[in-house]
Amino acid sequence: MNEPRDPQLFYFEDDGILPNNPKLPVILYPGALSGKPEWAESVFNGCGWHNSWENGVFDYHHYHSNAHEVLGVTHGTILIKLGGENGSSFDLQAGDVIVLPAGTGHKRITASADFRIVGAYPEGMDYNTQLENDGRREQAIEEIAQVPLPKTDPVYGDKGPLLEHWQIR
Repeated sequence: MNEPRDPQLFYFEDDGILPNNPKLPVILYPGALSGKPEWAESVFNGCGWHNSWENGVFDYHHYHSNAHEVLGVTHGTILIKLGGENGSSFDLQAGDVIVLPAGTGHKRITASADFRIVGAYPEGMDYNTQLENDGRREQAIEEIAQVPLPKTDPVYGDKGPLLEHWQIR
């Protein structure tokens, strides 16, 4: 695992369709696992982020109203859109890690044929998958506000940048 680089922070406001997260930024750790991207699941689990999986990213906007999520690219590349149609797109490659606060809309735009990603949740929280215009928006906004802050950073554990940047403001 690489030494912590300066994380990149991105805020996404409620766009009227996807709630996003009004208080917590998306955190991008560029190259956090470069050299050992296949260790993503072990790293996340070792830092207390469990209920992990390896697969891809849906090609439609979705979000999780009851859990924060870490995503670590293990193989290939992805162009991922965050924050809804008017959000931002990010080119991620093997070794990059991105942490999505509960409510953050995300979808795959394109990915390389060998693309794989690992996801995990703080303390192994169960997660739901919410869709835009599913009639649950108001309930989802209430759920997002109740999701507790993680006790650890998914990459750096007890002393990671997430703990500094994810404070209720």
